[in-house]
Amino acid sequence: MNVRCDGVIEWERLQRSMVELDLLGSGNAFLPSGRLHSFLMIDKHMIVDCPPTALASLRKAGISPAEIDTILVTHVHGDHVFGFPFFLLERKYISDREGSRPLTVAGSKIVKKRLTELCNLAYPGSLEDQIELINWVDLPEIDGWKMERFEVLHEPKVDPYGWMLNHEEGWSMLHTGDTGPFEELWDRIGKCTVAIVEMGVPEYVETKEHHKPSDIQELAKRFPETRLILTHTYIDSDYQILTKDVPEFPDNVIHGEDGMNFKLDSNGNIC
Repeated sequence: MNVRCDGVIEWERLQRSMVELDLLGSGNAFLPSGRLHSFLMIDKHMIVDCPPTALASLRKAGISPAEIDTILVTHVHGDHVFGFPFFLLERKYISDREGSRPLTVAGSKIVKKRLTELCNLAYPGSLEDQIELINWVDLPEIDGWKMERFEVLHEPKVDPYGWMLNHEEGWSMLHTGDTGPFEELWDRIGKCTVAIVEMGVPEYVETKEHHKPSDIQELAKRFPETRLILTHTYIDSDYQILTKDVPEFPDNVIHGEDGMNFKLDSNGNIC
């Protein structure tokens, strides 16, 4: 008979409750040098959006598209979903030829219509069977999580939303999607241990639909206990398109780079 101490059992429980985040891409629509499009993977099976460089990001991470079972769609701008036809095509002809790996796509009512149009435009007659197999839902059911989708401040024509993921252990994390700052969003961020925040434009750009560096600085100071991981960034890593200068941020801000990996403990804190 195998006898295990309570410490071993507790360690295994903690391992099971850990959450892994992979920032597969961190760039905005213009792909500043060294960056792929903004792209988050959660626990190696769930992704936020499916940008044009999604397959490249997954290949670099060593993740088969067939391992992805859930896509959370924030909105239908091209830099967030135009990789979807390639993702489906790869699953059909390479990684899931038997069609045995279920796929759920979660988002607003416009998502199925727009992604279907996109697939028909990209590969007419090739992806109808794949589209029919998809479980299209408003909110997905994921073991260990309760999902919330909420409206954000971005171009209304693309039905923009953020996602809040509430863990069964009692903590929450959030992905802002593409948005400018507004009180409901920031209030939600303040309730989270970790928030993935898109910072798409420099300070001088006149827009209310994106976070700028000054917004991030204010947000970070308001909620010092929340770790902010910045993505969808305009900042160059290699040669200069706009600027290599990374603004100075408080200690609770992480300026994202492609390939960053984060592990969250049972309290939702970055280990």
